[in-house]
Amino acid sequence: MRTVTATDLSRNFSAMLDAVQFRGEQLQVVRNNHVVAHIVPGPASMTAEQAFGDLYGALPQDAAADWLTDSRSGEMELINELRDPWAT
Repeated sequence: MRTVTATDLSRNFSAMLDAVQFRGEQLQVVRNNHVVAHIVPGPASMTAEQAFGDLYGALPQDAAADWLTDSRSGEMELINELRDPWAT
């Protein structure tokens, strides 16, 4: 964990947040020789595309083709089943 003063944090706020967000660094903020805060990365997030990105490559060729066909075949059924939740 990297220790920074409150003054250094305020002068380099954007760069330090980038270090936390992109490099996973943790900061301990000190003011008047007392620890006043810890800044840690937030929980990791992933888009659906990232989550399923490796799935297609991990499936056998025939299973991957079937999965793609099946996933696209239900689109119209889902669209037809959608309803307006505000309609009376």
